[in-house]
Order: sequence, then structure tokens, then C-alpha cells
Amino acid sequence: MVNLGLRASVAMSARTLAAVLLLQLGDAIGENSQNQLATPPGDAARGESIVTNRQVGLCLLCHSAPAGEPRVQGNLAPSLAGAGSRSSAVQLRQRIANARSINPDSIMPSYSSTDGLNRVAPAWVGQPILSPQQIDDVVAYLQTLRE
Repeated sequence: MVNLGLRASVAMSARTLAAVLLLQLGDAIGENSQNQLATPPGDAARGESIVTNRQVGLCLLCHSAPAGEPRVQGNLAPSLAGAGSRSSAVQLRQRIANARSINPDSIMPSYSSTDGLNRVAPAWVGQPILSPQQIDDVVAYLQTLRE
């Protein structure tokens, strides 16, 4: 009989490996796949507006960034400064769309899914936090944040 802790560890390792492989596959496909999306390319100015707006993206509740009002920025999550240097657009998109696909223990919400959303205002039931276009806009903005 296999120890349940070992079985959970193997399952976690398999998920982590799958996430890494998906990120590498996305990088291998390259940014040219952006042309195949139904949404136009992201707009960095709109993305900055989403990141700094405490009613839309809510990013600055947990993150700090070189934008917006510094005194109301979070420190629960990594700074967004230099995000464009640390990650590709594909990696950033994956993290925003579903951070738990990379780190199952992440506290970051899935911005493209409605699964697991609790205590949502009636107008937002069944709606993702951000649209695909908004996610592309945030990615475009984060790509401008270089060290």
C-alpha cells in the first residue's frame, strides 16, 4: 500500500511538471501565435489602467507596481516591477489566466475562469474577472516593466 503523502507528492510533482512543459511549449510556439487570437493585440495603456484600478483588476491589493498610488499597494505578492524581464508574454498570460495551473497553492485568483469564485456580486455570477482582451492588455503592460 502506497503512503497517501507520497501519492499526493507525486501528483503535485506531475502537475508542476505539466505546468512547466506547457509554459515551455508556449514559448516554443512563440509570440506569432498572438495573430491567431480573436482579440486584437494588448494595449499597454489600457493594461496599466486595469492594473492600477482598484475596481477592475485589483492587482495592487496584493502586488506593488511602478504605477498608481504607492501608499495603497500590496505586499502579499511579488512586485510587478521587472515582470517583463522575468517572464515572457506567454508565461504572464498563463499566470494571469490561471495561476494555480503553475502553482496549485497560489492565492492569486484565476482571472479567466468562473470556477471557485465565491461571494460574487449578482451582476458578475458566471463572468470571469477579466475578459481575454483585458488579460492581453495587462500582459502588454507587464511586458513594458523591464529592469
